[in-house]
Amino acid sequence: MKRSEINRAIKAMEGMIEKVGFSLPPFCHFTPKDWADKNHEYDEIRDNLLGWDVTDYGKGDFNKIGFSLITLRNGNLKNKKYTKTYAEKLLYLEESQYSPMHFHWNKMEDIINRGGGNVLIRVYNSTKDGELDKVNPVKVHCDGREREVPAGSQVKLTPGESITVYPYMYHDFEIKKGTGPVLLGEVSMCNDDEHDNRFYEEMGRFPKIEEDEAPYRLLCTEYPNAK
Repeated sequence: MKRSEINRAIKAMEGMIEKVGFSLPPFCHFTPKDWADKNHEYDEIRDNLLGWDVTDYGKGDFNKIGFSLITLRNGNLKNKKYTKTYAEKLLYLEESQYSPMHFHWNKMEDIINRGGGNVLIRVYNSTKDGELDKVNPVKVHCDGREREVPAGSQVKLTPGESITVYPYMYHDFEIKKGTGPVLLGEVSMCNDDEHDNRFYEEMGRFPKIEEDEAPYRLLCTEYPNAK
């Protein structure tokens, strides 16, 4: 991805967050210059990859396959220093964007429509060999309601609605055309994007960056070491 694409994506997400009235923690506003002076008091942000995250999944077409997110809080299963057993994110998708089919081996999560348009989440069970189970219905839990939907159904979430996504439940995201961009919340068990994502089609998680302009915000994988 070009840095200019990342900068535009972050600014667009900031605008949506302001529109729905959500307030971000201070570290989300740190500039690259601010980060140069941050000491070990901020190691939790560095170690647990808190902050901005923009990805095109290595496909090179962010406007079609990709989205922007912020990890607001997270534990760390690899470091006993951090005892949180939960995580929280914000996710932002434009109408044209798609987040591809995947499941998590360990993480259970609630996906919440925090505002904007309507999000469509397609769901499948996974077979034992990691394929899509296109036969058996999927049990879904949405805001206290349990029901079964046919394999491959899209569950629509309007603002305020949520769905619980269990381990080994394949899911993807797209926006219902004509409803506008969406800000999603994610409340989950500890998040580990390096080891706990199983994409149905092979793809990357973090982008390679072409530096065509100065960064507006550093991504969570770019923080300098503490002095």
